[in-house]
Amino acid sequence: MLHAQRLFLIAVTLLVCTTASAADLPIPNPPSLGAKSYILVDYNSGQVLAAKNPDQQVEPASVTKLMTCYIIFDEIDKGNLKPSDLVTVSKKAWEMKGSQMFLKVGDKVSVDKLLHGLITASGNDAAVALAEYVAGTTSTFSDYMNQYGKQLGMSNSHFMDVNGLPHPDHYMSARDIATLYAAIVRDFPKLYDQYFHEKKFAYNGIQQYNRNTLLWSDKRVDGGKTGHTESAGFNLVASAKDQGMRVISVVTGTNSENGRKSQCEALISYGFRFFDDGKLFDAGKEISQVRVWKGDANQVPVVAHGPIYVAYPRGKRDSLSTSAELPGHLSAPVKEGERLGTLAIKYNDKTLKEEPLYAGQSIGKGGYVSQLIDEVLMMFQ
Repeated sequence: MLHAQRLFLIAVTLLVCTTASAADLPIPNPPSLGAKSYILVDYNSGQVLAAKNPDQQVEPASVTKLMTCYIIFDEIDKGNLKPSDLVTVSKKAWEMKGSQMFLKVGDKVSVDKLLHGLITASGNDAAVALAEYVAGTTSTFSDYMNQYGKQLGMSNSHFMDVNGLPHPDHYMSARDIATLYAAIVRDFPKLYDQYFHEKKFAYNGIQQYNRNTLLWSDKRVDGGKTGHTESAGFNLVASAKDQGMRVISVVTGTNSENGRKSQCEALISYGFRFFDDGKLFDAGKEISQVRVWKGDANQVPVVAHGPIYVAYPRGKRDSLSTSAELPGHLSAPVKEGERLGTLAIKYNDKTLKEEPLYAGQSIGKGGYVSQLIDEVLMMFQ
């Protein structure tokens, strides 16, 4: 149990803070972009490297289909459907306007082909066909989308359809788009690799090209999703990898296809040029210890729930330091997984990231004698 009045800072000695030198130059500001909103996120650490209006609610247009895709991937992962399943195309799917896979009423099309049509060709008809196959109706599927959004922590998103057609109650934010994209990469890596790298897709004798033209011009980019309506402008989310570092770049409301491409790429280049990322602690690695009073053990290991990554100024890993805010007084019992404090990761005097810390094991109450001894010792603390 935390006692705020007795909290203190415990220096974690695995990293050493060095004195800032003249070489520790400040990182330049991100490029000035005309997008309505944007965000650049380091995938491994989750840190925001650049942003403008990241929580502003905007029209996502076809970027919406990322949530449609996430749910289909999840259904496949859970075994509720298979890529080989055949979907019968409904009249509603066939009637969809805008970008299409060019389905026909009564066609029996595999989930696999519909996913390619959804992701590569951005087919509104493919999205409807998949949604109806999973949920019966697109309205029920939209409710499903909102439930998933809440689970993923997308606090500035609301879905009214599976395609992103203009509607006052249909919106996302740049931060939520990046969160959703990162979740696809993290939760379904094999499916992501299978579907998001494709540059072209053909169905019914019609070949279409991925609207994310960064796939051709920037070898670092391994996937993304575009969106456009007259009211939304031109949106783009793209993921790029370079030497083990992945960034996710989102721009919304740009004024042209070239605009969204160049602005999205400018953010990607900024991230790779001025930042590195790395793992500081493995999952379950003991980061510190806390003295436990009146317990069957007198120390509890302190851990994080997963590996800890941090993004930092390029080439400056040796200038990082860590410190843990942990309770100065902790009495048994302590439950494994109980929140104990926070790890701060700093570059010079700037906090780059904070991670919650937890008890690495359970500590039960000690025997009568040991409790009595600790009771006396605590008087002198």
